[in-house]
Amino acid sequence: MMDAEDADAERKMQFLYALRSKGVTDARVLTAMEAIDRGPFIKGLFAERAYEDMPLPIACGQTISQPSVVGLMTQALEVTARDKVLEIGTGSGYQAAILSKLARRVYTIDRHRRLVREARDIFEAQDLGNITAITGDGSHGLPEQAPFDRIIVTAAAEDPPGPLLAQLKEGGIMVVPVGQSDAVQHLIRVRKTAQGLEYDELRAVRFVPLLEGLGKDT
Repeated sequence: MMDAEDADAERKMQFLYALRSKGVTDARVLTAMEAIDRGPFIKGLFAERAYEDMPLPIACGQTISQPSVVGLMTQALEVTARDKVLEIGTGSGYQAAILSKLARRVYTIDRHRRLVREARDIFEAQDLGNITAITGDGSHGLPEQAPFDRIIVTAAAEDPPGPLLAQLKEGGIMVVPVGQSDAVQHLIRVRKTAQGLEYDELRAVRFVPLLEGLGKDT
């Protein structure tokens, strides 16, 4: 019979295989995703499904994205060890934790105080000291810390948000789901160049909508 350590290794191997099979091939991203256990970010009834490649419900009516989408978004962001990254939509904190293994500094903002508080507790428990989690209206970005080398948005906007594009450095990259919340959305990568903005459409996705203001729990 397989002991707990072997079972854990087997589960991790299957997890990484699933990521590669969905197109997550960047070695640094795979290493970061191997280092960050998805388990602590999922509580209650769904905890036992933490290692499946599927989105799961979390508090405040939000979701934790499926790992392959997290991996593909992270890969598209092309994060380097020097980068300062802004994440809009902390959610469970899983995406920020992975980014913390790749970037110099991560700022993450969410409209739900409870989600930010719970994510901070996990960051502290896992000694992820380069993440700053903030309760606020992510649709406006974080002007006091701008500009950012990379910006990732984990909620769907109708268009790439102007305030966030303004906070992106020249040479920077933003990854954002774009489209109506009840229709097909597309994951878009925006590169900011001296000549203007370059857009790449990456794949169809489905995210909760990007909302203005703060959540009711704040």
